[in-house]
Order: sequence, then C-alpha cells, then structure tokens
Amino acid sequence: MSIQPLVLENVSFRYRDRQGAAIRGVSFSAAPGELLLLAGASGCGKTTLIRAINGLIPRSYKGELSGKILVQGQETTGMPLARISQMVGTVLQDPERQILGTKVINEVAFGLENMGLPRTEIIRRAEEALASAAASDQAYEDLRAELTTWRARFAAAQKFNADRIETVQKQIAALGPPPAEGESEPAEVAARRAELARQLEELQAPVRRAEEAFQRAEGLIREIDKLLAARQAEKLLSRSVSPLNPVNWPPALARLQRSWTTLKGEVATNWAKLAATGRQAEDLPLRIGLGLVALALLLRGRAWSGRLARGWQRRFDNALPALLASLGQVILPTAGVYILVRLLMESGLPGLRLGAILQAAPILVLAMTLALWVAERVFPRQEPSPLLPQMSEAERARARYLATLAALVFGLHSALVSLAEAVSYDLDIVAVAYFPGILLEGAILFLLGRLAGRAAAREPASFQNSAISIVARALMAVGLVAPVAAAAGYTNLALRSLFPAAESLLLLGGLAIFHGVSLELYRLLTRCSREEAQNSLLPVLFTSLAVLASVPVFALIWGTRPATLAEYWTRLSSGFQIGGTRIQPADFLTLVVVFVLGYTATRLVQNALRTTILPKTRIDPGGQNAIVAGVGYLGVFVSALLAISATGLDLSSLAIVAGALSVGIGFGLQNIVSNFVAGIILLIERPIGEGDWIEVGGHMGTVKSISVRSTRIETFDRQLVIVPNADFISGAVVNWTRNNLLGRVKLAVGVAYGSDTRRVEDILREAVASCEMVLRSPPPSVTFAGFGADSLNFEVRAVIRDVNQILAATSELNHRIYERLEAEGIQIPFPQRDVWLKNPEALAALGATPAVARAAGQGEATGDHA
Repeated sequence: MSIQPLVLENVSFRYRDRQGAAIRGVSFSAAPGELLLLAGASGCGKTTLIRAINGLIPRSYKGELSGKILVQGQETTGMPLARISQMVGTVLQDPERQILGTKVINEVAFGLENMGLPRTEIIRRAEEALASAAASDQAYEDLRAELTTWRARFAAAQKFNADRIETVQKQIAALGPPPAEGESEPAEVAARRAELARQLEELQAPVRRAEEAFQRAEGLIREIDKLLAARQAEKLLSRSVSPLNPVNWPPALARLQRSWTTLKGEVATNWAKLAATGRQAEDLPLRIGLGLVALALLLRGRAWSGRLARGWQRRFDNALPALLASLGQVILPTAGVYILVRLLMESGLPGLRLGAILQAAPILVLAMTLALWVAERVFPRQEPSPLLPQMSEAERARARYLATLAALVFGLHSALVSLAEAVSYDLDIVAVAYFPGILLEGAILFLLGRLAGRAAAREPASFQNSAISIVARALMAVGLVAPVAAAAGYTNLALRSLFPAAESLLLLGGLAIFHGVSLELYRLLTRCSREEAQNSLLPVLFTSLAVLASVPVFALIWGTRPATLAEYWTRLSSGFQIGGTRIQPADFLTLVVVFVLGYTATRLVQNALRTTILPKTRIDPGGQNAIVAGVGYLGVFVSALLAISATGLDLSSLAIVAGALSVGIGFGLQNIVSNFVAGIILLIERPIGEGDWIEVGGHMGTVKSISVRSTRIETFDRQLVIVPNADFISGAVVNWTRNNLLGRVKLAVGVAYGSDTRRVEDILREAVASCEMVLRSPPPSVTFAGFGADSLNFEVRAVIRDVNQILAATSELNHRIYERLEAEGIQIPFPQRDVWLKNPEALAALGATPAVARAAGQGEATGDHA
C-alpha cells in the first residue's frame, strides 16, 4: 500500500492574539495524483490551513497548534522549516486557468503573459474575450486603463534611438545629395551611404513599430470611450415605470420589506455565531468606552467646535482661527460615526449587505456635516452674508434651514442608494423607492433658488450678483424638471440632474468660503485692513486659481468619467503640432521659468549698475540711465533667447510663416517700429537724457524717462507730455542743458531821449556784472540797439551759471538795472500820444459831459498817457 502524500488528523489552531480558534478539528487526506479544492467563506480558515501544511504555522505565525500533519508519511509538527520546504510548498495555480487579479482585463491577460505571448497578441485576445462576453462597463474601463498604460509606453518608445538616428541622418547629409539618375559617385562614398542607410532603417524600425502600436492603442481608446459614452447616454435616458402609478407601489414596498428582513436575518445569524463561539464579550469594556466616545463626538462635537470657534472669533481680529476651529463641526461627528462603524464591523454583527451600508455611513455624515458647515459660513447668523450682503437675518435663517433639509434628504437618499446596491434593486423598484427623496430635494432646491434669486435682485449690479442670479434660476429649473422627469419614469435622468446640482451648490459655497480664507490669509501676511484686502488683486488671483482647479471636480460631479478627464489631461500634456514642431505645456512652463529667471537676473544687474557701480564712475546721470536701460533691453532679449533654447523647440519650420507675418506687421505697425528704432538710436547716441531741459514740437520741459517707443516730458506747468521718439529723429530739438548748464540772458532796456548814452551803457554793464548769477568770463555785453519812438533802446546780454535759474536771473537783473538808473537820475520813458479831435461837435450830440464838450469845442490838443 502506497503512502498518502498528505494526512491531517484533528488539526486545530488559534492565533496568539485571538481567543477563538481559526481552524478546529480538521481531518482529511489526499491520495497520490488527487486534486483538492479548499472552498469556503472569507475568514473560514483556508489560508490558516495552508500555512499549517507548509510549516509557516506555528513558526512564522505564532499560536497554539494541535493535531497531526503528515507529509509523505512524516509528521511535520517538530520538523525544521527548511526540511518541510523540501517536501511541500505553495505555488501559483495553472497559468492557463488561474484567477489572481482584481480586474477583468488582468484575469484575461495574466495567464497569457505567463505563456510568453507578445503584448500585442495579449491585447488582441483580451479584446476578443471581452467583446465576445459582452463585457461590462467596468471591464471596458479596465481594458482602457491597460491600453492607456501601453499607449504611454508606445509614446515613449517613439523617441527610442532619437539621438542615434539624428547622428546617422547628419552623417548621411554630410555625404551630400545622392547622385541623380544616370550619374555616379565614388564607390567608397556609395558604400558608406548604403551602410548608413541600412543603419538608419534598423534604427527607425522600432520607432515605426511603436508609432503603429501607438495609433492602434489610440484608436481602441477612442472606440471604448464612444462605446461607454453611448451606454451612459442610453442608461441616462432609460425609462422605468411611473412612481405615480399606485399599481407599482406594492411590489416596491414588498421588496423593501424583504430587504429589511434580510438585514435583520444577517444580524441574527451573526449574533448566533458569536454566541456559539463566545466572542460577543471579547474586549467588551474597551468597546463600550470607544462607543461612548464616538457617541459624544457625534452628538456633541458640533456644539463643542461651535463654542470654540465663537471664542476665538472674539479673541482674534482675524477670522481665520475661528474658521479653522469651526472645521471641528465636520471632523468630530464624522470621526464619531467612523469609530461606531469600525466597532460594529469588528464585532462581526453586520452581514455583507448591512456592512456595505455601514461602510458608506462616514462618507454620508461627512457630506451632511460639510453641507451644514458651508451653509453657516455662507449664511451666517450674526454677520451679513459674504455673497448677498442685503439678505436679511430672517432670509439667512430660512436659507440655513433649507440647506439643512437638503443635506438630510441627501443623506437619507444616499443610505437608500447603498441599500439598493447591496441587495441589487431593479430599475422599477428604484423608481418608486427614490421618488419621495427626488420630490423633496427638488422642492428644497427650488425654494432655495427662489430665495437666493430674490436676494440677488436687491443687490447692486455686479458680476458676482449676475452669477448668483444665474445659479438661482438654474436651481429653480432643476428643482422643477427633475421631479417631473422622475414622475414620467426617467429616474436616472432625475438623479443625474438633481443631486449633482446640490453637490455643485455645495462646491460653489466652498469656493466662496475659500475666497474669504484667501482674504483673511492676505490680511494676516500683509497686516492690512479688511477693506484693503478686498481691494487687492492677490486674493482674487488665488480664488481664480481655485475656481480653475474646481472645473474637473464639477465635471466629475456631473457624470464625467475619470478616464475621460485623464484623457483630456493626456492630450493637453502631449501638446499640439505646428508644422514639424510639437509644443507641450511643459515647454511653456520651462519657457516661463527660464525667462523669469533671466528677467530677475537682469533686474538685479540693473539695480547693481544703478546704485553701486555707475555712481562711482564719471559718467553723467543721463549716460548712466542710458546704460541701465540698454542693459535691461539686452537682458530681456537674451532671456527670451535662452527661454526658447531651453524648451528645445525647433522654430525653423515657422520661419516662412514668421516672415509673412513680419511683412504684414511691418505695414500695419510701421509707426510703432519707427518709434522703436528711434528709441534705440536715442539711447545709443544720447542727444537727450533724463533730466535735460528740451524743447521739441512746441513743448518745453524736463525729460523724465526715455523708453523704446516714446519719451516723457514734464512741462513747467507740471503737465506730462508723451512725445513719440520718431519726432526727435526727424524734427528739430532744442536741448538747453545737454553739454552744460550755462545759459544766456538777453534784456531790452529803454531810456529817455536826452540821456548820456555812453553813461547809460556803463551803468548797465556795471549793474549786470554785479549780479552773482552772471559769469565774469565771458563778460556781460551791452549794445546801443537804436532809436525807438519813445526811447533810446539798449540790449543787455549776459551768460548765467545755471540756465535752470534763468527766470530768477532775469528778475534779479531787472531789479538791479532799475535801481542803478533810478539812482543816476536816468529816466525810463513811457509812450506818449497826441490825440486831435476834428469834429468835437459830434461828442456834444452824443451826450458827452459838459466838461468834455467844452474841451472839445476849444479844439485843444490833449496828451493821453498810457
């Protein structure tokens, strides 16, 4: 009689950290060539039995082992593990029939991989298997994920040997163009050309195969996406029975009753098992203590967090600490529910169906408490609403009440959904069971939208209020349409419009709260007032980035598949093709980073030149400004070149397009280009500089700045005049201070007839020379200009030290000249006129005064002095 390979006699084992036995009294034997299947529910001890047979128990897994285990007739209880491993071991199942993966595509393809089939063949067989089996949506999602992975590998493989291929292509180009038909080239060159061509074909072969495989995977992914989209649309528009028909109520109620009976039966069965094994009292004090803590967190967590938040709000000027403390209203109840669920699951009471419902409980409580938290932040009790300041306290209270009801209905509906998924309700049962929740949620959203819309109508016109009005109208529309659709039997359509609208409303409230957080954080960092923070740009930019980041979340809420979003991201990451150049977002990021670094370095160099280096040279301020400006333009140009080079973009294919555009730009922007060129010429030749007193185009003033397009001049009336640079090149420019600050003053002086002209000339020269603003060399000049109608005219010319003081110098010289002439007794005449009236009687007829009439009648000459 042959020895049996495996014999177990009354084998039992209990793990060290457990009271009950994992296996108890197991006895069986295996004949030579016999195939045994160990089957049983999860946790029944299959793995423990295998560990005991292969010797891992009790050597690696400590506990109490009893009974006998015979392998090839030898008892293994006291045998060393190395000896046991020579007799028995654990191996994988047959690769052609094993079930190891957690995904359908993995199950289909894993055995094929072990058989050594090529990857393309694996994909082909997997496609055929799934197609022939009318695969589920999840199977297609798994297949798509597998194809996406391989598509990425094929995309990377397209760059295989890229550097070597480029080198060989350059070698071929170095040999020159191949000879035309009928011509020949040296044998050595021809042989080398043929060898390089062969190498190029060998190097490009894997790349071409990768390109072909990439296109195939790309096509399959598109087909799967279309198929899943069609299924999703079909499911969305699928119609069930109407929940308004009373005929459909008894089956639904009966199904719900059976579900409740099933859940109670599972709990009763599990309790009986626990009672039989004595495990219901395991760690009872610890479980009771944790349960009390969990109940306290669930029932009192919101109150505790609210009290702490109100205290911090009174204590701190910034609202950020109070907001963080109020998050406990979400975290503590959720933690309490999580602890309760874990205690129940560890107790072993819940069965498969009740366990699935309980596992979803923390997520449901999190959603409900988060909705309440958002509602209290958006519609606060004491302060005005940050979104609708004109909303009254009563309206805010009603909005909070409606939000609480919406969260409660959402939670109950989600629990019912978990139950329906656990017991596999059909669509007709779902239509009747879900309808009350759809009706209530629709009414709540309609009332909430109407309330927000009326409040927004009282607010002043703004983008925010317009957006709130649009959201309010959308809520009212969804609140009306969804229940009608559910009543007509389109339950899936109602569900996919109503509850996503509520979730979107929650997300919008979260974005509003984030904007408040960004304002308070900005206040905390900059120590500014709330009004200054509200008028600042940085918090708005943070909120805009948050809104942009929330777009994928909105897409997921409204039913977009995660794989679809991943596909959009993949296509965005792969960039777009322009000519022979592919431009990717990473290239833009590299370009921006390199340019910003170069620009920052340029500004640092400019600052060093302006404040440290150039002031220590003999270069005038205008030249220093020109150097600093030139370094800035050169730095920007070099930074742009380095940024483009760092991206590795080949823009040679865009040269023709750029040339054509440059022609059009040249005609359309010729004035701007001419001003730009003129600005560069001004910076190089420096006919004017910052601080110069110039006169151009009828404008006189001081140069404030010179840019590449225009020059800014501040007039003496403190007006800012922007002059195009082309006017400085094409027109005449008077620069009063370019070479030096010297200026000439010219004065006209008249004296009475009969004055000694030479004496007057000496007096004028002495008076001007006595002024400290006038240079001694060259000396002042006085000339006898000529004979006027009323005076002898002299001209005084003098060079002053600072032309910027010309008005003050002119005034001072006039004072000195008048004082000297007055002291010397030389009169300064004024104009005289003799008026003769030829018809004085006309004045009398016009009603002139008697005195005037008499004077007119005498016909005397009168002198009018002006």
